[in-house]
Amino acid sequence: MEMLSLEEIAEAVGSASSVTGKVDRICTDTRKITENSVFIALKGANYDGHSFVKPAIEGGALAAITEFQIGNCPCIKVKDTRKALLDIAKFYRKKFSPILVGVTGSVGKTTTKEMIYLVLSSKYKTLKNEGNFNNEIGVPLTLFNLDNSYKAAVIEMGMSHFGEIHRLSRVSRPTVSVITNIGFSHIENLGSQEGICKAKLEILDGMEQEAPLILNADDKILSKICLDREIVTYGIDNELADVRAINIESTLDTKFDIVYKKEIYPAKLGCIGKHNILNALAAFSVGITCNIEPELIISALEKYEPVGMRQRVEKKNGQTVIIDCYNASPDSMRAALSVLSQLVPENGGKRVAVLADMLELGEMSPALHESVGEMAVNAGIDKLICYGDNAKFIAKRADELGLHSGFTSDKGMLLEYLRMTVNSGDVVLFKGSRGMKLEEIIGEFYE
Repeated sequence: MEMLSLEEIAEAVGSASSVTGKVDRICTDTRKITENSVFIALKGANYDGHSFVKPAIEGGALAAITEFQIGNCPCIKVKDTRKALLDIAKFYRKKFSPILVGVTGSVGKTTTKEMIYLVLSSKYKTLKNEGNFNNEIGVPLTLFNLDNSYKAAVIEMGMSHFGEIHRLSRVSRPTVSVITNIGFSHIENLGSQEGICKAKLEILDGMEQEAPLILNADDKILSKICLDREIVTYGIDNELADVRAINIESTLDTKFDIVYKKEIYPAKLGCIGKHNILNALAAFSVGITCNIEPELIISALEKYEPVGMRQRVEKKNGQTVIIDCYNASPDSMRAALSVLSQLVPENGGKRVAVLADMLELGEMSPALHESVGEMAVNAGIDKLICYGDNAKFIAKRADELGLHSGFTSDKGMLLEYLRMTVNSGDVVLFKGSRGMKLEEIIGEFYE
C-alpha cells in the first residue's frame, strides 16, 4: 500500500478528526497490526472490534477508526466502520488507473478469476483477491494492495443480498466485468433467478459507459440481456457467441478450439468439464478485450490448475477422488456430475457420487434437490450416496427413476457405508455445500 495521510482518511470517511500522521497499512485484525497502520474497529454478529482498539494502538497503530471515542486513543470517529472501510478503499482506488476486471456470477467465479489472473499476468503485473476475500471486507483489503507497479487487477465479487455488488463495484470501479451465469445460489434472499440477475448486474454501477461487459451466451438469462454498452459474449452451444469453443475432446485434460472473428485457436486445459471450458472462454474474452495476443492467452490458460477444494482430482487408496467441497448449487452439481461421468474407472470400478446438502435455497430446496437426483440418473453413475437433511430429496428422486441410493444424515453412518461400498478402481465424487464439511469425511475415510 502506498502512503496515505490520516487527514486524507478522515476526508474519505467524512470525519472532522484532527489526528495527523501517515500510514501504509489498513488493518481489521490486531494480529496484523504494524507501525504506521490504521486499525478499523469492525462489528460482526459475534465480535466488536472496538474491544481491540487499545491493543491495536499499543501494538503500533497510529489511529483507529471507530464509532465512538475509546479512552485516550487517537480515533477517527464515523457512523459506520464497515462503510468507512469501503469509503477509504474507494478513495484509495481512485489514485490508480489499472485495467480492473470485476467477476461475479452464481457459480464459477473463483475459477474464472484464477484463469483471468493467468491471462492478465501474461502481459501485466496483476493483483487478485485471495481465498474468500470477495466480500465487503475482503475486496477493500485487496484494493489496498494496489500501487503504481500494478497494471491490472482481477476482483471477484460475491453477494447474498441486493446492494452488495453495487457497493463493491462502486469501490472497485471495474474497467471490464464478467458475469459467469445466473443460477440458484442465494435465491432464498433474492426471490427468483430474475432477482439474482438484477443483483449481479449491479456490477455495472461502478463502471464507465465505455467499459465492456462480458457475458455467458449459453446462459438462458444472460443471453437475453440487451444494454446500451459494449457486450462481448462467449459460449459453446450458442452459435451467435463472439467467442466460442468447438471440437471439444476430454480425457484427464481437455482440448478444444476457440473461434474468434473467424480465426481458430487450438487450446488445452489441465482439467475437464464443460463449465471449465466456459470459464476459459470468459478469460479469453477478457484477454482479447485487454489487448493481449490470442496465442499468449492460450499459453496462459494451459497453466491453470484447480485451486482449494474446487474439483481437485487426486488418487487415494487406489481410487480416483474428485474433491469439490467448497460450495454447491444445482448448476455446480450438474458440472461436477459431468466431470464424474467423463472419468473412466479402473479395473472394473464404479462411478460413485457422494452428494451432500445444497444450502441457502429456501423454499425451493426440496425441488432443487430432487432435480439433482435427476441429474445423477442422467449422468449414468453407478452408485449414489446422499448425506444431509435435504439430500434425502436427491435420493428420493433418484430412487423413483431407478437409481437405488443410500441416504443418511449421520456422519458415522456415512463413513461406515463408504467403507462397505467404495472399492479400489472406483471414481468417487464428493460434492456439497461448504457448511456440510465433506472435507472432514474425506479426511477420515482416506486416513
